[in-house]
Amino acid sequence: MKKIHSEHHLSSLPWDDYALIDSGDSMKLERFGDIVVARPETQALWKKMRPELWDAAHAEFSFHEKKGLWNMKKSVPESWEISWNALRFLIRLTGFKHTGVFPEQAPNWEWISEKVSKLEKPNILNLFGYTGVASLAAAQAGAFVTHVDASKQSLEWAHENARLSHIEEDRIRWVLDDALAFAKREVRRGAKYDGVILDPPAFGRGAKGEVWKIEEGFPILLETLKKLLSEKPGSFFLVNGYAAGYAPSSFVQAIESTFGSSAETSEYGELYIQESASERVVPAGIYVRFVVEAVH
Repeated sequence: MKKIHSEHHLSSLPWDDYALIDSGDSMKLERFGDIVVARPETQALWKKMRPELWDAAHAEFSFHEKKGLWNMKKSVPESWEISWNALRFLIRLTGFKHTGVFPEQAPNWEWISEKVSKLEKPNILNLFGYTGVASLAAAQAGAFVTHVDASKQSLEWAHENARLSHIEEDRIRWVLDDALAFAKREVRRGAKYDGVILDPPAFGRGAKGEVWKIEEGFPILLETLKKLLSEKPGSFFLVNGYAAGYAPSSFVQAIESTFGSSAETSEYGELYIQESASERVVPAGIYVRFVVEAVH
């Protein structure tokens, strides 16, 4: 009987070094280690549940005349370490309101670790790798990772995170390049990967000024990655999406139309972050993932 894809939403629960303390009024209050920050959150259309806690914020991000600015209310270090399981990585307050980690991805980090551990020294490709927590999770579980990002700053940050997590130097290959251009070259080289992870933005520029638009580049990238993904059982594919306007079903249907029978067991849905003191969740992106199964 043919298996079909299933919709399943993933909730990231608080861990020792991270918690979503409260949310509401288009904001979210989070703790990264010992530092509490307040950031804009368009999904938080509800009222704050615990308004008395918001004075604890060390810093608050806001937009003024289309420019982002952190208002430092207490002393905040330029960077500080937090951990997730055995991984350690740096947190920084950037000019784009980000901190260098997306906590909603924790269920996917667990999934990556589990899938890698079932494979024999797999080669994993992580495109749009950013600061590399997914790459660290794969490497620590036994993979050899090719980490690709078009931002030198993000690549250096990811490399710092790898050193903090004591990942051996030969476990991760760091590549400063445009994701699509790199993937096309890998096809010409005859490369194969046992796992592919990607987090494509809505818009971006490659290392040499290449323009990325998801509506144009995503279908081409999927066709390219189909040629790179190994057909051996246990190989896996994971895509995360933050581009506004796209539903999980849009991503899963694009992937199934490209990968065919390999993607028949796709899981897909929304990523959530659950508040530490309630059942309330903040929607935080979408995902699609599948594992190549044995042919019967």
